[in-house]
Amino acid sequence: MLPYYTLLPLDRQAATPLVQQLSAALIGLCQQGLLPPGTKLPGTRTLAALLHVHRETVAAAFEELAAQGWLTLQPTRAAVVSRHLPEVSAQSLAPVSAGIAARAGFVFPPGPPAPALARPPLLTLDEGSPDGRLAPLAALTRNYRRASQHLAAPAARLGYGDPNGVLRLRQQLARYLRTTRGLVAGPEHIFTTRGSIMGLHLLAQLVVAPGEAVVVAARGYQAAETIFQQAGAQLHRVGLDAQGVVADEVAALCQRQRVRLLYLTPHHHFPTTVTLSAPRRMQLLALAEAHDFIILEDDYDFDYHYDGSPILPLASADRHGRVLYVGSLSKALAPAIRLGYVVAPPDVIAALGPLRRLVDRQGDVLLEEAVAELLAEGEFARHLKRARRHYHQRRDLACQVLRTELAAWLTFTVPAGGLAIWGQFHPAVQLPHLAAHCRQLGLGLSDGAKYALGGTADGSLRLGFASLTPAEWAESIGVLKKALQTLYPA
Repeated sequence: MLPYYTLLPLDRQAATPLVQQLSAALIGLCQQGLLPPGTKLPGTRTLAALLHVHRETVAAAFEELAAQGWLTLQPTRAAVVSRHLPEVSAQSLAPVSAGIAARAGFVFPPGPPAPALARPPLLTLDEGSPDGRLAPLAALTRNYRRASQHLAAPAARLGYGDPNGVLRLRQQLARYLRTTRGLVAGPEHIFTTRGSIMGLHLLAQLVVAPGEAVVVAARGYQAAETIFQQAGAQLHRVGLDAQGVVADEVAALCQRQRVRLLYLTPHHHFPTTVTLSAPRRMQLLALAEAHDFIILEDDYDFDYHYDGSPILPLASADRHGRVLYVGSLSKALAPAIRLGYVVAPPDVIAALGPLRRLVDRQGDVLLEEAVAELLAEGEFARHLKRARRHYHQRRDLACQVLRTELAAWLTFTVPAGGLAIWGQFHPAVQLPHLAAHCRQLGLGLSDGAKYALGGTADGSLRLGFASLTPAEWAESIGVLKKALQTLYPA
């Protein structure tokens, strides 16, 4: 008889029931060839005594394995390993485990690089995230509770909804976008998403075919560019200056080949924070009409502008259905609140729903209802007013601290809006070395690779100030200065 007590280890402290443990272990012995087809197993009473378990545990495991086709059970006879199983040659004895394999047993193409998610132990100079501590959580929680009670009522339905998004949220967004951005849109023009990145992905899947040309800035948003490449697009980079994307270079490219789409972050270009000038906006709209291409406008932080009035989106001046507009409520509220939206002609909106259903049946109905109420009751506008005041103060203080503490290593231009500062370090500063040393000191800092110009790092870095209080910013810059003084004494 095989040493079943050794071959069938059972952990009585594990969360997995003993019946499942025993079933998985016996399957493992069959797969290893230690229990070939036709092998008679000990009786339930005998095996239960060997394993020190109740006889019913063994009987239940045998019945489960018989149902799966591993064993054949007959009254008054011993259980037998099914003769219909494939022959498996004996392998070297290894501990039986129900765990998942460490690696896949097949080959597949690698996906795009995964972003680092783990936060360092103390502080992070991010690329421009809002401060979740400022989010109107009390009002949002209250509205979420109300939505839960309403949708759970007999007259309502807590079930499948419209993949385009909750109608009330789209109605409130239409009103909000009209008053803040000059976008004359109704709910039929709006599609809600789980953050703006989903909107970019769905639109790329819808309008970009493999091999088509997508135009992006010399420096741009890496995630969006990866989405276009995953859709099969050929990326073409054009210049970027103090007025934003160089429209003349877009025009020259259109003369050489057909362009399908131009991707822009015009209000505060990512990563440089430059605002696309009004003349260039008009020039690009005219080019889109003349050369039959789409403008995908990613307006991720329109709500945060501090110096003068913000320039209205290109979508507000579009009269020919050329601009697809993507916005984010996550930037307005908090990163964990995944809500974005697409504004487009109704035929585009209608086509997005079936695409969304392939990966995400619908959005979070309760969250969308709760945020719709935030907009309707005016709490969203009041929150933005408070947040804008905080971020304006933090921008001014951040620039003052950088001038005072890092003038020997860093130059920058004060951003007119947004949540981050675009800076350039002295040529002697090697950002990978600086980032590694900062991490040792407890500060998370980008190594600048994602902001490289033409694949070559030039010491440029995006420093987010919005997510840190004044004290946290001062502490972070203090750590950064200490690292700079150690590596590159002024």
